[in-house]
Amino acid sequence: MSTETDKNDLIYMDVPEGRVVIRLRPDIAPLAAERLRTLSAEGFYDNVPFHRVISGFMAQAGDPTGTGSGGSELPDLKAEFTREAKFLRGTVGMARTSDPNSANSQFFIMFEPSPHLDGQYTIVGDVIEGMEHIDKIKRGAGGSGMVREPDRIARMRPASAKNA
Repeated sequence: MSTETDKNDLIYMDVPEGRVVIRLRPDIAPLAAERLRTLSAEGFYDNVPFHRVISGFMAQAGDPTGTGSGGSELPDLKAEFTREAKFLRGTVGMARTSDPNSANSQFFIMFEPSPHLDGQYTIVGDVIEGMEHIDKIKRGAGGSGMVREPDRIARMRPASAKNA
């Protein structure tokens, strides 16, 4: 990805094991892509935990409280469901409550394909480098996947940022 436009759609996320590169998908989720870009540029995700991690399913982060009920001060987003993309290994989706229009700052990264999520959650991007680092994130316990002493995002910035 060499053009400036392409670089605008990349997010660098540093986790304990190394750097993860996320390619945003503004073509299918422009609101969610802009939200992740904006919050990353502000440093919102720095030191935020992967509070919910379920083996064989996904790792969720984006809540600074670490409880799964927090978010940013920005308004919730309208759902941007698509059938053009699927929830595969490395897909980045927007977390939400039972209200489809409640995504805010939380996102999840898939460990394995999950077709039951297709068309039900907003797909905001894909991990294009560093998925092996996501695989090493500390797992949670039980059905909820809540993690005690979770791994954290050390730093998350748009690739286009001067300090990326």
